[in-house]
Amino acid sequence: MTTHPAPGDPGTLRLTQYASGGGCACKVPPGELERVLSGLPLAAGDDLLVGLEHGDDGAVVRLDGERAIVLTTDFFTPVVDDAFDWGRIAAANALSDVYAMGGEPLVAVNLLAWPRDRIPFEVAAEVLRGGAAVCAEAGCLLAGGHSIDDPEPKYGLAVTGIADPARLLRNDAAVPGTPLTLTKPLGLGVLNNRHKTTGEVFAEAVEVMTTLNRDASRAALAAGAVCATDVTGFGLLGHLHKMCRASGVGAVIDAAAVPYLEPTRASYAAGFVPGGSRRNLDWVRPHLDAGVGEDELVLLADAQTSGGLLVAGELPGHPVVGEIVAHPDPRAPHIQVR
Repeated sequence: MTTHPAPGDPGTLRLTQYASGGGCACKVPPGELERVLSGLPLAAGDDLLVGLEHGDDGAVVRLDGERAIVLTTDFFTPVVDDAFDWGRIAAANALSDVYAMGGEPLVAVNLLAWPRDRIPFEVAAEVLRGGAAVCAEAGCLLAGGHSIDDPEPKYGLAVTGIADPARLLRNDAAVPGTPLTLTKPLGLGVLNNRHKTTGEVFAEAVEVMTTLNRDASRAALAAGAVCATDVTGFGLLGHLHKMCRASGVGAVIDAAAVPYLEPTRASYAAGFVPGGSRRNLDWVRPHLDAGVGEDELVLLADAQTSGGLLVAGELPGHPVVGEIVAHPDPRAPHIQVR
């Protein structure tokens, strides 16, 4: 049974102990989510460039021949105990969906759920301050928002961005023969699980989670890429599965080329694995032709929070981790891991 600090002492608060999940690992499992969404009517219209069909990172609506708006929202329970850092991480993660579509964020509003009888509101102010700091770094206006009283703390943003409708990054545009580039190391789910369990702070994980995907997005567009997604709660394999399925292609992943944060493997060996990572692997397993062991597959499916971009294209300074290949048989596994 979890014991919580006294509400009046913010100095001893461990925010992660107030939530059953943490970060993007608390997402609804992908299989369950798709079953729910499959029964919903699809919006249609000539100016809706990206909608619900392929589970892309944001919705895109054309305004005119040169401008489209990108709409997205993301929020989650605490992934770290430091309130300011949690706000920074949640904001960077929400902004990432705009960058993953090839857009630039313009304006955001706060989404805050707070157990006001259990955690002082001065802690919430630190969360909001962290979110504001990242929005300022991104050049994104942060104007207002919405808050509710909730048993679990949650924070994130609803974001509106702008993009060129002729230069979007989509998850349904992958072409065989294109290299796959990953712009941030994996292991965030494992390290966040260890932090939640032990209280150990991993500064390198916080640094990765608070780094904007802005430069990677701009580099992808400059390189002529048309297909990308960010790697968050469904893990590298889960988001790659969605890309392959949407594009009608296959992929080969070179497991040895995938970068990880340094403490990840030792932390995994010690048993620090989010339940969401195993659920991700269970979901994508029928689509895998795996030449590596179970432990490697779990790490490749690790539920990331504010992870990097997975780009169909080569970006200088970032590792190529695989390749898009043709996939003529939809009944066969479409992701090879070697």
